[in-house]
Amino acid sequence: MNGTNVSNQVLERLTEEWDALTPEAQKAARYVLENPNDVGVSTVREIAEAANVKPNTFVRMARQVGFEGYEDFRAPFREAIRKGSVSFPDRARWLQDIRKSNDLGGLYADMVEGAIRNLEETFGGIDAEALKASAEAIWASRQVFTLGVGVNNANARNFTYLASTGMVQFHAIPRPGSTPTDDLAWADKRDVLIAMSMRPYRSEVVAAINVAREQGLTIIGLSDSPASPIIRAADHGFVVAVDTPQFFPSSVSTIALLETVLSFVIAVASDEIVERVEKFHNRRHQLGIYVEEPE
Repeated sequence: MNGTNVSNQVLERLTEEWDALTPEAQKAARYVLENPNDVGVSTVREIAEAANVKPNTFVRMARQVGFEGYEDFRAPFREAIRKGSVSFPDRARWLQDIRKSNDLGGLYADMVEGAIRNLEETFGGIDAEALKASAEAIWASRQVFTLGVGVNNANARNFTYLASTGMVQFHAIPRPGSTPTDDLAWADKRDVLIAMSMRPYRSEVVAAINVAREQGLTIIGLSDSPASPIIRAADHGFVVAVDTPQFFPSSVSTIALLETVLSFVIAVASDEIVERVEKFHNRRHQLGIYVEEPE
């Protein structure tokens, strides 16, 4: 049972027990019923102050509806936040609470907060029609080259691997022992280059984009700024947020955006792509690649 269902059951129990509560406990219960999101992110002192009652009132109220105390009472509300069933502002308050919890709580909170913020900023700045246009270019192309170096090489190869389960002529570059510009030697206007690089921008990625433009390829660029040379040279440019408390740029938004682009490609593709994916996975079953689970 998810956190939202359990927290809703707690609210229902408060309503059912209303008449049995003391007047002060009813004040506490009223605050909970009207502000349930506050429970998961507030200490007993904080919520008591907000409800204008004493902290012990919340403890007694929690015990009166079957809990050992306030911490036990608020656990389902904290779980609902962790499961993502409340708003970003309430998650922000939850993260602040985590930061105070222990020595590593601050790092944990910063990492989670950064990932959530990056996803929100990335998708908040991208139009669905722009994604559709890039997906249509990919589906209509002869070949697709996905370029990433450093950490983005793994992101490019992951995207290419997933795409290849239903489509042919997808290439992650640079190939082993090669260079991006060499890999594009025979590409032309019938092809697409998906290129990604974050600050500090990699010179080999910029060089490959320049070659691609000269050869007439359609360029889809992913980078961390509208002023990035990758975005400025792209036919379809997408800005991804990559901030992180660590020394490396975050890949969370990049991976999420690539997965979204691929889902759009499948959505605009012809029915044959479904048949290809099915054939691909049937072949894997036949070859014993998957561990078959007992029925």
